[in-house]
Amino acid sequence: MRPASSPTRSDPAAVDHQVVVVGAGFGGMGIAIQLRRDGIEDFVILDREDGVGGTWHVNRYPGLAVDIASVTYSYSFAPNPSWSRVFAPGEELRAYANRIADDHDLRRHLRLSINVTGVRWEEEGQRWHVDIDGQPGLTCRYLVMATGFLSHLKVPDIPGLHDFAGDVMHTARWDDDVEIDGRRVAIIGTGATSVQLVPELTARAAHLDVYQRTPIWCVPKVDGPIPRPLRTVFRHLPLVQRLARHANSGLLELLSLSVLFHRDAPALTAFAERLGRAHIRRQVRDPELRRKLTPTYEFGCKRPTFSNDYYPCFAEDHVDLVTDGIQRIDADGITTTDGVHHPADVLVLATGFRLMEEGNYPPFPVLGRDGRDLGTQWRTTRFTSYEGITVHGYPNLFYLPAPYTYSGLSYFFTVEAQMAHVSRVMGHLRRTGTQVFEATAEAEGRYVEGMRRSAARSLFTSGDCGRANSYYFNEQGEAAIARLSPTPMAGVRARTFDLDDYRWTAPPA
Repeated sequence: MRPASSPTRSDPAAVDHQVVVVGAGFGGMGIAIQLRRDGIEDFVILDREDGVGGTWHVNRYPGLAVDIASVTYSYSFAPNPSWSRVFAPGEELRAYANRIADDHDLRRHLRLSINVTGVRWEEEGQRWHVDIDGQPGLTCRYLVMATGFLSHLKVPDIPGLHDFAGDVMHTARWDDDVEIDGRRVAIIGTGATSVQLVPELTARAAHLDVYQRTPIWCVPKVDGPIPRPLRTVFRHLPLVQRLARHANSGLLELLSLSVLFHRDAPALTAFAERLGRAHIRRQVRDPELRRKLTPTYEFGCKRPTFSNDYYPCFAEDHVDLVTDGIQRIDADGITTTDGVHHPADVLVLATGFRLMEEGNYPPFPVLGRDGRDLGTQWRTTRFTSYEGITVHGYPNLFYLPAPYTYSGLSYFFTVEAQMAHVSRVMGHLRRTGTQVFEATAEAEGRYVEGMRRSAARSLFTSGDCGRANSYYFNEQGEAAIARLSPTPMAGVRARTFDLDDYRWTAPPA
């Protein structure tokens, strides 16, 4: 592989860096680690935030914690023996991200507080141009989009939102200076974030209204501190922690398989649903309240979560579950469709992120061959990719949160498979002296068709998901986030995909 040359105005093939990685979350850092393993040092990591960790750097709301056991929610090659709890709190995830950046010498490649506004393929120079807000752009031979799914806030389009005179904050922009104690608080949304935050608000607010559009499946959380002696064992006998990781990964895979093979084995999701219903019955005595909190869609259609203290909050006299739709917001509260005005001093938006919606997927214009816009292409045809990481018509681009990419329930499963895929592609370029790779239309079509066949037997197609309002589904009604195959297959495919599924082009003579 040719080393990057210094860019000059007279040389359209020159580049500033061999690789530009957009995003310093766990996906972007994972790819950067792989580049260094493969001997590639000429790369830069750009991120609009002022620190590493992606969503774990941005989110700082009270009660924040990972909802997958800590032993699994980490790189397999960089275990953390110091997790304090079975489900680690957010500050420990931030510390872990910073430790990864230090241990793998990524700091010198980082450029933080850099806002990328668009990227475009330049055919003449066979390179990518990266536009940066307020600064000169960069050119690179290879571009890695590691912008993640959870990067652009979703603010509800509710009439009067901007008329509210009190404090307003989104959970991903939590402001500790906003006073909660002794005030009337309204939280909109009942997803996984709200499940973690509601108990914290319950303990502090004078009154709390929880606005629910769609209830969430919630099962018991087997959580607690990890004893110090066990952490010592993890530190000195890493095999023990690896075994714990494998055991938990096996349980997660069983849950994933229950979704993948729902048509043929519906009993697996039915068992999880019974567990969720039993959890609600144990913790919610009022039948009407229990009915409102019980989902009307099948378990797994929308991401479920774990909690032991969410449901009990609604038994408190100062906490109300509001299920009527919001009609409007005014200066001092919220009026619901039944005509009731609910006064509030603080408005918390637990409304999540835009995920596969326009403006986030991709988060800025991505222009490939012939100026083709990736977001427009996906929305006017269908969301497609090859192996969940590359797209035909967009050479030398790795798009980490591409359609049909997310495998398993821990994002790190996906990241490590993508690291292997990138390594195999870059290695072939180096060995063959080629410079440009591009997935063929035929290979991409086979991959997407395979995902659609898998979808037919999955919960997303054969189950009752119509009332879930799930972010798993895109605007075309397809569950295009998930890689609908057993989790280990993603790693196997990343190491064994047919190299002829790409077109490889040598640099001009």
